[in-house]
Amino acid sequence: MFSIAAALFLSLVRPGAPVQAPNVATHETTTVATVDRVERSSRVLTARSEGNVVHTLYVDPSVKAFDDLKKGDVVTVRYIESVVVQVRPNAKLTAVQDTTAEAQKAGDANVLQQQKRIVTIEDIDSQGLFVTYRTQDNTRGVHAVQNKELLKGIRKGDRVEVTLTQSRAVSIERKR
Repeated sequence: MFSIAAALFLSLVRPGAPVQAPNVATHETTTVATVDRVERSSRVLTARSEGNVVHTLYVDPSVKAFDDLKKGDVVTVRYIESVVVQVRPNAKLTAVQDTTAEAQKAGDANVLQQQKRIVTIEDIDSQGLFVTYRTQDNTRGVHAVQNKELLKGIRKGDRVEVTLTQSRAVSIERKR
């Protein structure tokens, strides 16, 4: 068992290159959205923001405003998100994988949604504000980078695993 794990580990590292620790950024995000659905028993709020973006959020029990929400309410919601980026040399590119259940089983009950994907970095702009990547199906994507620390140690051509975790809502304010 150990030899299999060691072989797997060695296949993931560049010869002579140190293993990079993951780059992690956790931040609080605020969005204004219209309530679509309120699931009181599980404390889950589904709402749509500008551009028809759907947000599904677990609302912390300490947020009392949740109890008074109804469909059609316009709310400002603050929630926690984290992004983890780690170089995975020679890793196979993957489609988006929903790893929510695994994260919750690992003991983080506040995780509402977690997704992972392995992509190839094609370019990082000179100021580190945008990254261009290629996906498993050869689609080229460009993504804004909110925290430059996520790109520390990452170079053009690297295969990276990106994990996006959306956690609990920490406040809700209904618009008057």
